[in-house]
Amino acid sequence: MKLTRRNFVKLAGIAGLVGLSGNFAACSGNLASKGSGVAEADKLPPNEKSKVYFTKTIDAEHLIAIYNKVNSDITGRVGIKVHTGEPNGPNILPREWVQALQAQIPNSAIIETNTLYGGARSTTERHRKTIKTNGWTFCPVDILDEEGDVDFPVKNGFHLSEVAMGSHLTNYDSLLVLTHFKGHAMGGYGGSLKNIAIGCASGKVGKLQIHLKNWVLGDELMERMADSGKAICDHFGRKITYINVLNRLSVDCDCTGTGAAAPEMPDLGILASTDIVAVDKASVDMIYKFPDDGKNDLITRIESRGGLRQISAMIEHQMGTPNYEIISID
Repeated sequence: MKLTRRNFVKLAGIAGLVGLSGNFAACSGNLASKGSGVAEADKLPPNEKSKVYFTKTIDAEHLIAIYNKVNSDITGRVGIKVHTGEPNGPNILPREWVQALQAQIPNSAIIETNTLYGGARSTTERHRKTIKTNGWTFCPVDILDEEGDVDFPVKNGFHLSEVAMGSHLTNYDSLLVLTHFKGHAMGGYGGSLKNIAIGCASGKVGKLQIHLKNWVLGDELMERMADSGKAICDHFGRKITYINVLNRLSVDCDCTGTGAAAPEMPDLGILASTDIVAVDKASVDMIYKFPDDGKNDLITRIESRGGLRQISAMIEHQMGTPNYEIISID
């Protein structure tokens, strides 16, 4: 099958059918073990809880304030990993918010990679036109795989021993993972893990290592994403931090572009942590605990793709802890 965005969306529908045929546990306080959808947080040995900062107010001022809670180890040249989106996508993070934050981070640039499927971001030339169309013109935007890729090792990976990242990623000392948290056609949801695991992998090599030519789905896709994310987390060590913005909570990713479904639940706020497991689990938990049926389609999207395996796979990779405390900055 030719790797086009249309076929990507078609395969996403297949992923939904495959996922819906399985059994899924309800997301209570526990995350299921491999294959069932959620982890077993309560069965893990007790340990110190990771701090996850929260604000219910989503604007530039609070984005900067929450970043300042988690930026103590961010030094040197800083890559800001943002999903810059397909042309004119309706749910992309507002550029003025990102601009205000980026202005507070010395020696920083937005970083992106080209896509595996064809379309407006599949080559560097097309991608730069899309970046301009979407208003990412206020600071440098570094397309990491513009000059090829470099292999990052994966220690004890589920499926991968290395992943090809955009070669420019090695030029950065620190990484800020700034994520529009939302649904995703194949991953169920796109959080901090997806933003780095797919978002930093080179378009034609690394992304193919994760997706494979047959567009692997379900648990294996989530585990390959965790392998890729682990490679990046191990590379940057303490010099990586995560912000999830829970606004415009569509069931679709920003890679869907103008065809993305309108959100059915309200904006929830911003979460930030130095722990990738904690911040993604806190984001998922916030959706599940929301007291309104508007969450149902997004939860169905997450579970139909087996998306919660992302979290349990990261736990097994010891990338962080699912045990967290929410600290409001409001």
